Amino acid sequence: MIIDCHGHYTTAPTAHDVWREAQTAAFMSSGESDLAYPGISDDEIRDTVERNQLRLMRERGADVTVFSPRASTMAHHIGNEAVSRAWTRRCNDLIKRVVDLFPQKFVGVCQLPQSPNVPIAHSIAELERCVTGLGFIGCNLNPDPSGGHWSGPPLTDRAWYPFYEKMAELDVPAMIHVSGSCNANFHATGAHYINADTTAFMQFLQGDLFRDFPSLRFIIPHGGGAVPYHWGRYRGLAEMLGRPPLREHVMRNVFFDTCVYHQPGIDLLFRVIDVGNILFGSEMVGAVRGIDPETGQYFDDTKRYVEALPIPEADKRRVFEGNARRVYPRLDAILKAQGR
Repeated sequence: MIIDCHGHYTTAPTAHDVWREAQTAAFMSSGESDLAYPGISDDEIRDTVERNQLRLMRERGADVTVFSPRASTMAHHIGNEAVSRAWTRRCNDLIKRVVDLFPQKFVGVCQLPQSPNVPIAHSIAELERCVTGLGFIGCNLNPDPSGGHWSGPPLTDRAWYPFYEKMAELDVPAMIHVSGSCNANFHATGAHYINADTTAFMQFLQGDLFRDFPSLRFIIPHGGGAVPYHWGRYRGLAEMLGRPPLREHVMRNVFFDTCVYHQPGIDLLFRVIDVGNILFGSEMVGAVRGIDPETGQYFDDTKRYVEALPIPEADKRRVFEGNARRVYPRLDAILKAQGR
């Protein structure tokens, strides 16, 4: 089985995005945070998924996608807490509808109603609603709700602990994923995303979060940002800062995906990072959608890169399936209930 741990509903029905524009405009003009949501038919949802994600899953050989709202439009820096809460609920409910329409193909991961300078504890209710009520298997956690200004505390600060306690109680992981950038210095997908991945890893290195929460699990996407390429730097920094070796201090709890869009990058990832810490992911129909002129293949067809690796087939099975089942125990339970 091929499990893609990193999928977003980037092709959501137009009416959903129009509602968001209207919500933002209403907040700017009158302070209103919620509006009547448009009726979106099951057929509209089927069409957006069947022509895009589902078609590519069939063509590329993926069986299940861990599916969440579009990361770039979480936009936690827009509006206020009430705006974010209303938008988040609409996004997560839409993901639930996709999962219900295609239960063999998609499992849900939720967006959180984060806002700058609002305690992360305020996001606990939505996590609990989505996991215990909607059957989701995890969440996307934004380490920088300010949209590129990094005005909040690091992920290891005790301000995050109430949320981590709920993650541990529910036994769900979080993918570290920022949203759009409102800082002109940082292109969203080319700089802000990779900066955030790298920053989150360094924060984990500096702190003692996993001493306090030994069962927490985080997926750092986009191949771990700059970390695998600079692995020697981070091992050296851990030693200089008096931290334990990375494999003991961080890598029991942190995992990288394969959203690296060329073969040399995937080769490096697997040479540096233990195969048990790598989950297959593509983020297809996402940040990089075109065809690589050097290969004639889509950049985000990451399954092709993993298949080309000179590693044992058993290791490939771990990356394609086994590691995801271990990191997402609720996914494993869903698949077993389906007889898979």
